[in-house]
Amino acid sequence: MEIIQTSLSSCFIVIPRVFEDNRGVFFETYNQRDFQQVTGQKVAFVQDNQSTSKKGVLRGLHFQKGNQAQAKLVRAIKGRVLDIVVDLRKDSETFGQSFSIELNDDNRKQLFVPKGFAHGFVTLSETAIFGYKCDAYYDAASEGGIIYNDATLQLDWHLPENELILSEKDLQLPTFKEATA
Repeated sequence: MEIIQTSLSSCFIVIPRVFEDNRGVFFETYNQRDFQQVTGQKVAFVQDNQSTSKKGVLRGLHFQKGNQAQAKLVRAIKGRVLDIVVDLRKDSETFGQSFSIELNDDNRKQLFVPKGFAHGFVTLSETAIFGYKCDAYYDAASEGGIIYNDATLQLDWHLPENELILSEKDLQLPTFKEATA
């Protein structure tokens, strides 16, 4: 497994070692010992989630606050997604900065999203299956978010605005400034 530091503090790209032969493909999606040794992050995942989305579906930007904040390890199981994270940790040197990466079933890359980050993705392929591990259980009372088109963040979702499909809930999310006040 190769682990690469992104431009954001404590946020890592995880690339599995893939074994392929005439039978198919095998790879380890996560190894706690190796991950901790390279990153110094001690993470105990307690919940796995999976979604299926059609092209243009944008889910995010989401986070959980306080004691229910979640670290996540995310990946595209099938298809292509553009994954975006934003550092919300006010004491971080990368506060307010974002990072984006294409995750797909060909590159098999994963993104480790630390606690204190907002996270979202948009489906670039006709459909995508997206999976993620979380180190805290979902808690509706701790839920937060930032509107996807926040003027301060100026995020590029790689699709025209008229092709994006969002839930009513995600269309009502506050701005970055409001969410971090």
